[in-house]
Amino acid sequence: MAKADKKLLDQINYPSDLKKISEDDLIEVCSELRQEIIEQVSNNPGHFGASLGVVELTVALHYVLNTPYDNLIWDVGHQAYGHKILTGRKNVFHTNRKFKGISGFPNRSESEYDAFTVGHSSTSISAALGMAVAAQLKGEKERKTVAVIGDGSMTAGLAFEGLNNAAGNKADLLVILNDNNMAIDPSTGGLNEYLLDITTSQTYNKVKNDVWRILGKFNRINSNTQQIFQKVENGIKTILLKQSNLFEALNFRYFGPVDGHNVNHLVKVLEDLHKIPGPKILHVITQKGKGFKQAEIDQTYWHAPGKFDCKTGKLLTPASTGPQAPKFQEVFGNTIVELAEMNDKIVGITPAMPTGSSLNIMMEKMPDRAFDVGIAEQHAVTFSGGLAAQGKLPFCAIYSSFMQRAYDQLIHDVALQNVNVVFCLDRGGLVGADGATHHGIYDLAFMRCVPNLTIASPLNEIELRNLMFTAQQENMGAFSIRYPRGRGRIIDWKKDFELLPVGKGQKLKDGNDLAILSIGAIGTEAIDAIEELEKQDLSIAHYDMRYLKPIDEELLHEVFQKFDHIITLEDGCIVGGLGTAVLEFMSDNLYNSRVLRLGVPDKWIEHGTQQELYKECGYDKEGIKKAIDKMLSK
Repeated sequence: MAKADKKLLDQINYPSDLKKISEDDLIEVCSELRQEIIEQVSNNPGHFGASLGVVELTVALHYVLNTPYDNLIWDVGHQAYGHKILTGRKNVFHTNRKFKGISGFPNRSESEYDAFTVGHSSTSISAALGMAVAAQLKGEKERKTVAVIGDGSMTAGLAFEGLNNAAGNKADLLVILNDNNMAIDPSTGGLNEYLLDITTSQTYNKVKNDVWRILGKFNRINSNTQQIFQKVENGIKTILLKQSNLFEALNFRYFGPVDGHNVNHLVKVLEDLHKIPGPKILHVITQKGKGFKQAEIDQTYWHAPGKFDCKTGKLLTPASTGPQAPKFQEVFGNTIVELAEMNDKIVGITPAMPTGSSLNIMMEKMPDRAFDVGIAEQHAVTFSGGLAAQGKLPFCAIYSSFMQRAYDQLIHDVALQNVNVVFCLDRGGLVGADGATHHGIYDLAFMRCVPNLTIASPLNEIELRNLMFTAQQENMGAFSIRYPRGRGRIIDWKKDFELLPVGKGQKLKDGNDLAILSIGAIGTEAIDAIEELEKQDLSIAHYDMRYLKPIDEELLHEVFQKFDHIITLEDGCIVGGLGTAVLEFMSDNLYNSRVLRLGVPDKWIEHGTQQELYKECGYDKEGIKKAIDKMLSK
């Protein structure tokens, strides 16, 4: 559909414009909005399937609610592309996830229609309850608060904490469960099976359909409909007891399941629910990727595809320039299988990211030894601790930014237990277009202060394999290996395993003028900078620290005894990481060199490509060259 064909969407810039459209035309609005998302994401890659699945729900919500006065919270945030297009960002949506463009997630600093900044899952119910209670305390009786939770987010503990707290509160809160049976990969666990039972129970749905049919005769909730509710409610509850409705047991009034792709029916349902006070939940059934055939069929891949032809669905891959190095997560996925074949104690765990982390390779080859625990990072860590306490050797694959959620469990249930759990932290460092909510920049700093914990970061794919091999040796205790998003540089990476002594770094290059101490794959930027500076007759030494904890003190003594000028380089927050550790060592040992730290400054870093963000933070190749010039010119 060409841009000129979007006759209704062209008239809509804000929800106030949407409200001028007749209900009969909302189906066409949905069609045009869905096509707009398809066209935009095909040219500017981002999250895709989730937003397609909630087009009708998005239109219905903004048609009925009085946003931004009413609070609308999206969980997870990648469902919100349609929301952004309808709330003043249609003309700038082409900048979505681009450097200096709009965020790929709802962001309070971007729009008053984004009631809460989100990126990680399962926060909406707690945040919405806080907003609903605040409205109650301020006497804002007309203000509505709605949380849209979906894409597997209901499996997380925080969602249930919010539900439990809301159950004892009379605040006016509507939770909409967008049930598409998916996270990024298919949802797992008892809750997923329970929701399937609800949606397929003939007896249960007959009663629910009868209720909605009766309510459909009324244009507004009034005393008659309240009486109908009371008469029917006891009968429903009897069936619910047999059906074991979890939400009703938590004192939420449960409605549904309803068709999430019938926009006119959704409008009527939301208008009815608008008049019912207190906590309530609407169960909406949707299809992830709705309206784009390939995304409906392969929902995992089309969660966030690259560029594609919006008419044919053909993926538009860049022209090949020869063999490519693998992604770090692919090296992890293949290596854990190799190690598990050698060591029968090894098991794999991931919280809802089997494809993203590549643990799906092990899940296919060793299904009894690899576990997807759902969006539940805290559980993943303590589950790993329990496995380790009974002699198993868990490799727990978690994105670095998601690991933040399990900090308490890392300390109490793994490090304090002194058990051998290997944390494989994918997406360490600046991750690119996902932005501030997903940058994995804090793990080096927040792990460094925890006893009984080894912290390592590989320079390349071969080191990743060797660190994994080292971590599964006897009596290694808690062991963290963090690696970046994306591809490395080594094509022939599948080498024989080599033990890397814990706490030992390596000298990559000798020199006389200045020393660079780096940790992790960001060291390749220093390698490139040093190669160019050699042409200017500068003699730069380069050390790959490899381990942040225990840090290689012998290597540091060598460096401080030889060099007056030292630069530390890390793809992580500058507060508390490698640079801080080096300064602490210098102070404790009474050295007096000049140390310049390069890393992520103490501020929020937005979205862009990784290379753009390295430049923004001053530690890309050119930034490193400038830092060297600065050090040597003084």
